[in-house]
Amino acid sequence: MLKNMKFETSVFSKNKIINTDLKQIVLVGKSNVGKSSFINTLSNNKHLAKVGNSPGKTKCLNFYNVNNDFYIVDLPGYGYSNMSKIEKENTSDLINYYIETNKNISHIFLLVDIRHNPTKDDRLMYDWLAQKGIPFTIIATKADKVAKTKIPEYLNNITKVLFAKENIIAYSSILKIGTAEIENIILNNTK
Repeated sequence: MLKNMKFETSVFSKNKIINTDLKQIVLVGKSNVGKSSFINTLSNNKHLAKVGNSPGKTKCLNFYNVNNDFYIVDLPGYGYSNMSKIEKENTSDLINYYIETNKNISHIFLLVDIRHNPTKDDRLMYDWLAQKGIPFTIIATKADKVAKTKIPEYLNNITKVLFAKENIIAYSSILKIGTAEIENIILNNTK
């Protein structure tokens, strides 16, 4: 559990991105993959990040301050959204600008749903992250929704679809599967 994690601000435009020397852990993933639940579990506060019923609500970067030591930054979900074409382009520009110009990103978590094959958008994000050279970890969310004995099979499938070389962490916000491992990655990348 990350102590004293607080929502700080939502950023909708490039010129409002927080100017800070604090390290940043970034969350990327499809809309509806469970990023808000992920934040709520890490903070031990189920009301910190709003969990939406309809995917694609987040159109901004959400900054969560952890004990004034580092930030967790939740990026807008991709792949499914009721956004207009212009909103999608603006959001995409904001994300690209944030990642391209930010020297304080120390780790990225790419969240995918364990139950489904990664999408074309997941593949594009994976390939993009692999090119960037920023350390990242793939998190397979909603592991409580599949039989425990089947988890390795599902993880293997994600590895094949993404052509991933990295280990994938099975995660459940409900059963807290993978939480300790994820917290270790965060703490090791924010020292």
